[in-house]
Amino acid sequence: MTRRTEWPGSAAESGAGPGPESAAGHTTGSDSESDLFHKPATGADHGRGAGTGFGEGAGRRSRSRSRGSGSPSSSRAEKGEPRDPAEQARNICLRLLTGTARTRQQLADALRKREIPDEVAEEVLSRFEDVGLIDDAAFADAWVESRHHGRGLARRALVRELRTKGVDASVIDEAVGQLDSEQEEETARELVARKLRSTRGLERDKRIRRLAGMLARKGYGEGMALRVVRRALEEEGEDTEGLDDPF
Repeated sequence: MTRRTEWPGSAAESGAGPGPESAAGHTTGSDSESDLFHKPATGADHGRGAGTGFGEGAGRRSRSRSRGSGSPSSSRAEKGEPRDPAEQARNICLRLLTGTARTRQQLADALRKREIPDEVAEEVLSRFEDVGLIDDAAFADAWVESRHHGRGLARRALVRELRTKGVDASVIDEAVGQLDSEQEEETARELVARKLRSTRGLERDKRIRRLAGMLARKGYGEGMALRVVRRALEEEGEDTEGLDDPF
């Protein structure tokens, strides 16, 4: 009976078994919390964990708390996201430029949304222009070529689109200048020829509105649209009297 009564105190003093603090995961002496939870377990450690039922559970809980208490900055670091704003800006621009060209304004808008400081964004974007990764003139030329031949857009529609992408007005004028009036009208005729068959059987005025409206949505002026539609209908033998009136 005497041995059971004196056992807890004598065991803690002699190191034969864990006292209450040791069982709850507290450290003593020079042992840190990190050392306690991460150093390899010895046979004595296993004995203490098995004897009390606290050692292994306390370790798991402490490790869980340690993992869950990381700050946002440490989480970003673990994911490999750079902390330097200039490096962040470069990475954002490179990702956005992968597979498709973008204007300087599009990239500037993206950096602003990511809260990159304006002076840092300006420096990075200027550097990208210097090495040719950003070229608004080349972008505008390619846009005009693709959208005119692929979608049949006229100069007026192309100007609107390039403005929304932040391209400078002088750059836009030079790009759309590639299209002369003859080429634009030829494209309009091709568009009407493809659409003409689907309008057969409709009343003449309805055909006119449908064909001319299609050209208007693609940026063609009223005069050119009426001229092209009239010619297409005449080639089909349609009476075009009065077609010069505004629609």
